[in-house]
Amino acid sequence: MILMNKKWYPAPLLLLLVLTGCRIYTFNDAVIPTDVKTVKIGFFENRARYVNPQLSPKLTDKVQTKITSQTKLTRTNNDDAHYIINGTITNYDPSQTVGVSAQQASTNRLTVTVHIVFKKTLENKVEEFDVSRSFDYSANLSLQQAEGQLLDEVVRTITDEIFNRIFSNW
Repeated sequence: MILMNKKWYPAPLLLLLVLTGCRIYTFNDAVIPTDVKTVKIGFFENRARYVNPQLSPKLTDKVQTKITSQTKLTRTNNDDAHYIINGTITNYDPSQTVGVSAQQASTNRLTVTVHIVFKKTLENKVEEFDVSRSFDYSANLSLQQAEGQLLDEVVRTITDEIFNRIFSNW
C-alpha cells in the first residue's frame, strides 16, 4: 500500500510549509498579504444619469459586509487604513432593448457600472477599474417594477465582482 509508505508523509508537511512561508494568507478565497490588517470602505456615490435611490446605500452596505465577513481585515474610518476602497456608480442605464418578438420589445436590459478606486497604502499603489453588468427584464414591466425584482441581484452581482477583483486577483 503506497499510502502507508512513510516516504509520502513529508510531502504534505513540505507543501504546508511552502504555502505558509509566502507571507500571503487565504480566507474564503481572499488573497491578502499578512501585513494588511485594516480597510476603509467609503460610501459608493451614485453619479449616474438615472439614480435609483436604494442602490447606493445597499451596495455600500453589501460591500462592507462581504469584506468584513469574508476577510480578517478590520474596518476603520481612518485615512491611514492599509486598504482604502471607494466606489462611484457611473452608469445605470435602463434604455437598452435586447429582445424583439412580433416586432415589439420583449426584453429590456439594465446596465449598471461602478468605478472603483482601490488604494494600497502600504505599497503606495492605486488601482482603478470598472465593474459593469447587464440585467435583463421583461419589456412588459415598467422600470420601477423591474427594479423591485432586480435590485437584490444587481447588488449581489456587483458586490461579488468588486470583491473578486480586489481579493481574488481576477
